[in-house]
Amino acid sequence: MGGQGKAEATPQELKEQGNQAYKEGDWDKALEKYTQAIQISTEERDKAVLYKNRAAVHLKCEDFDKTVKDCTQCLELTPKDPKALFRRAQAYESLEQFEKAYADIRAVQALDPKNKEVQTMLERVHKVVQDLIEAKTKTSGKVQQLFEILFDPSHEKDKRETCANNLVALARERAGAELLLSQGVIGRIIQLLKTERNLEIRVACARTFSEFCRDTARAKRMLTEVGIPWFLELMNSPDKELVNATQYTLQVILNSLTGMDIKLEKKPDKHMLAENQKEVDSLMATMVSMMTQRTMSGLCRDAIIELVLKNLAWDRLDWGDKFIRMGGVEKLLDIASELPEFSFESCIEVTENTRMTTSICLSRMYETQCDDKARAALRERIDEYVRLRLLTPDREHQVRVVVVVTTLLLGPLDLGNHLIAKEGMLEMMLVMAGTDDILQQKVACEALIAAASKKDKCRSITTQGTDILKKLYQSKEDSIKVRALVGLCKLGSVGGTDASMRPFGEGAALKLAEACRRFLVNPSKDKDMRRWACEGLSFLTLDAEVKEKLIADTDALHSMIELAKSGDMNCLYGVVATFVNLCNAYDKQEVIPEMVELAKFAKQHVPEEHEMDDQDFVDNRITVLAQQGASWALAVLSKTESHNSKELIARLYNAICSIQDNRGLVVQQGGVKALLGLAAEGTTKGKVTAAQALARIAITINPEVSFPGQRAYEVVRPLLKLLDPDCSGIENFEALMGLTNIAGMSESARKRIIKEKGLPLIEHYMFEHHDLIRRAAIQCMANMCASQDIIKILEGKNDKFKYLTLCASDEDEEIVKAAAGAMCMVMAESPVCLKKVFEVKDWSEILQFLLSSSNKDIQYRGTVIVYLLVCHDKECAERVIDTHCKTALQAISKIDNPDLVLPKAREYAHNTLKACANQWKLIKDPDAEDD
Repeated sequence: MGGQGKAEATPQELKEQGNQAYKEGDWDKALEKYTQAIQISTEERDKAVLYKNRAAVHLKCEDFDKTVKDCTQCLELTPKDPKALFRRAQAYESLEQFEKAYADIRAVQALDPKNKEVQTMLERVHKVVQDLIEAKTKTSGKVQQLFEILFDPSHEKDKRETCANNLVALARERAGAELLLSQGVIGRIIQLLKTERNLEIRVACARTFSEFCRDTARAKRMLTEVGIPWFLELMNSPDKELVNATQYTLQVILNSLTGMDIKLEKKPDKHMLAENQKEVDSLMATMVSMMTQRTMSGLCRDAIIELVLKNLAWDRLDWGDKFIRMGGVEKLLDIASELPEFSFESCIEVTENTRMTTSICLSRMYETQCDDKARAALRERIDEYVRLRLLTPDREHQVRVVVVVTTLLLGPLDLGNHLIAKEGMLEMMLVMAGTDDILQQKVACEALIAAASKKDKCRSITTQGTDILKKLYQSKEDSIKVRALVGLCKLGSVGGTDASMRPFGEGAALKLAEACRRFLVNPSKDKDMRRWACEGLSFLTLDAEVKEKLIADTDALHSMIELAKSGDMNCLYGVVATFVNLCNAYDKQEVIPEMVELAKFAKQHVPEEHEMDDQDFVDNRITVLAQQGASWALAVLSKTESHNSKELIARLYNAICSIQDNRGLVVQQGGVKALLGLAAEGTTKGKVTAAQALARIAITINPEVSFPGQRAYEVVRPLLKLLDPDCSGIENFEALMGLTNIAGMSESARKRIIKEKGLPLIEHYMFEHHDLIRRAAIQCMANMCASQDIIKILEGKNDKFKYLTLCASDEDEEIVKAAAGAMCMVMAESPVCLKKVFEVKDWSEILQFLLSSSNKDIQYRGTVIVYLLVCHDKECAERVIDTHCKTALQAISKIDNPDLVLPKAREYAHNTLKACANQWKLIKDPDAEDD
C-alpha cells in the first residue's frame, strides 16, 4: 500500500523559504519560491507582497524590466505601497527613465517623508531630471540645426557626414531618440535616402534606424511607418558597409519583437513572441519571397540568407518548418546552382561567398528537422527538385544539378550523400568529368572532391575516377588542373593519420604537396586557384612528413595566411583544416593498450602514429604558426556562420594558447575579440574550447591588458561555462584560475561574476576532491571576498564563512594562504563574520596553527586575524588571549629576524598584545615586561 504523499507547501511557507534564500543571496531559489507562491496564492494582499518580494530579487539580479513589471503588479493590488514604489523608482533610474523614476520617488517621499534613503534618491533624480530638461531644450535647438545641415544637399560634404554620425549618437540615448521621433525624423530620412548618394550618410541613416528599433514599441512603429520591403530595398546595395548596417537593423527589430539576443544566448520570450507573432512571421516571409529576386545584389542576397540561418536555430520562432513550407529550400537550391559562367538575363547575382553561405543555411535548416518523418519529407522535396531539373537533360540543367549536389555535400552531408547514392548520379558526374567541356569538367571535379568524404565513396571514386582525375590533371586549363589535383589529394589521404596506409604508394603525398605548393605560392595565379591548392594541402597534411615539410616552408605559410586575411569564406576550410592538421588539434581516439593487443590477436588492422607526430614536433609546428601570424588569419575567418568551422578555429586558438609564450601573440593579433565570438556561438565543443583558450590568456596575461574595457566583463560568462561537471578537470582548473585574476581586477568585475550566477559554481569547486581545483576555487573566492556583496552573503545564516575558517588549517599551504587572506578582508569589514570564527569547534587550534606556521605569509595573516578579533571587543579579546595564542604572539613579537618573521607580522603581534594590556586590561603591558 502506498503511504500518504507529502503535503504541498502553502504560499506562506514558500514565501518564508524565499525570504531565507534572499537573505542567503541565493537569487535563483528565491525567485523559484516566490514564483511558486504567486501561482497558488489566492489572497490579493498576499499576492501583492509576493510580487514586491520577487521584484526585490529581480533588482538584485539587475533585471530591471521585470522589476518594473512586478512592482506594477503589486501596485495594482495595493496602490501606494512605498516599497513597491521605491523599487520601481530604482529600476526606472537604472533603465534611465528618469521622469518615471522621479514620479515614483516623489510618491514615496510623500508617504515616508523622514526616510533619508528616499530623500537622497529624490535629490539625485531631481537633479538628473532638471539637467535633462535643460539639455533637452538645448538639444532641441541643436537638432533643428543638425536637420538644416543634414537634409540640405547644398551644405559641405564633411559637415553633413558629421551631422549624420551625430544623429546616430543622439538616437542611442532614449531621450534623444524620443526627441528625434517627435520631430518627424523618420519621414525626413526616407525622403533623403531617395536621392542621397553619399555612402557614409546612407550608412549612418541605417544605423540610426537600428538605434530606434531597440525598443519593442519603436520597432513596431518602424515596421508600420517604414516597412520591411523598404529596409530590404535599402540593403539592396553593392556597398558592403550599407548592407551590413541594414542587416543589423533587421536583426535588432527581430530581437526587440521577440526579446532574444543571439550574442547573449538569450532565447525568444514566449509571451513577447505571442504578442508579435504576426510581425515576426511577416519579416521572415518577406525575406524568403525576395531571396531570388533578379534585381537584388549578391551582397544583399547573402545578407538575407545569413539573417535566416542565424535565427533558424530558435525552436520558438519555428522558422525551420515555416521556411520549408514557403518554398525556401527550393529558392536556396536555385541560388546555390548559380554560376558566374551563366550570364543570362534571368540569372541571379551571387558573390564568391554565396554558395558557402547557402550551404550553411541548408545545413542549419536540416538540423531543425528533428524527426525521421520530417527529414524524409525534406529529402523528397529535394528529390523532386532534382527530378524536375533533369527532365530537360541539357548541359545547363545537368551542371546546375551537380552544383546543387556539391552544395549539399558541403552542408547537410546526409542530403548530399542521399543524392549521390541515387542511380546514375555518380556516373553522370564521371561522364561530365570526362568531356572536353571546361565548365562540365570543373563542376564535376568539385562534386567528386566533395563526394569523397567517406571510405565507401572514396573506393567507388578511386575505382572509377582516378584515371579521369589524372587525365584532367594534364589539362592546359589551370582551373581544371588544380581541381583534379585536389581530387587526387583527397583520394590519397583516405588513410588519415594512419602512417601504415598509403593509397598511392610511398612518396606520392610529398609529390602531390609539391604540386599544390606551386599553385599556392605563385602570385600570378588567381585567388581561386590558390584556394583550391590550399584545400589540397588540407587533405595531404594528415601525413606527418607533409606537415614537417610545409611548416618549414615560410612562403607557403605566408600565402595561406594572406589568403585567409582576404576574408573569402571559400578559403576557410582549406586554410583552417590545414592548420588544424599541422597542430594536431583534432579529436584523437583514446588508445587502450589492451584493446590494441586484442586487435592484433584478432588480426585486425591497428592504426600507427608517425614518429613526426610526437608532442615535440607538434609544439614546434604550433609555435611556428603562431609566430608567422596565424592568429590574424583566424580572427578574419572567425566571422563565418558555420558552427563546425567555428569549432575548428576555436581548436586552433586553444592549441596556440596551450603554449604559454604564444598567448601574448594571440592578444596582439586580435584573438581575444574573435574568441569571445567563438565562445558565444557555435557547437558545444567549439564554445568550450574557445572558453578554455580565453581562460589560458586570463591566467598568463594581466586581464586589464588582455581584456580591456567591456571585454573584461564579456569574458566572465564563457569562463563560468567551464565550471560544469561535463567539462574536464583541466578546463575547470584553468577557468577558476582565470576567474581569480579577473575577480582581482575591480569591484565591477566581481559584480559581473555575481550577476552571471558564478558564486554557487565557485563554491561547488571549493569542495572538489582534486587538490589543484579546490585550491583554485578557494583562491578565486578569496579575491571575490573584496566585494561588499559577497560579505553580505557570508553574513547570512549559513556556514560559508565557517568553511573558509576551516580551510585556513588545510594541509595545502596555498589554500591556507587564500583562506586566511579572505578571512582578513571579510573580518575587517564585517563584525558579524568576525564573531562566526568562534562558532567553529576548533577555532583556537586554527588560530594557533596560523600563528605557529613556518610560512611567513601564513603567519602574517594569522597575526592580522588575531588582531582583528582582539580589537573587536573585550569578550573576543578575552577568549583569544586565554588560549595558547598568547604565547605564540609573544614569541612572534620578540623575533627580530626578517628571515623568520615578517616585520609587519611582528608589528601586528605586538599591537595585539598592547591592545589586550592597555585597552582591555587583560595582561601586562608587553613593553613594561621588557623593562
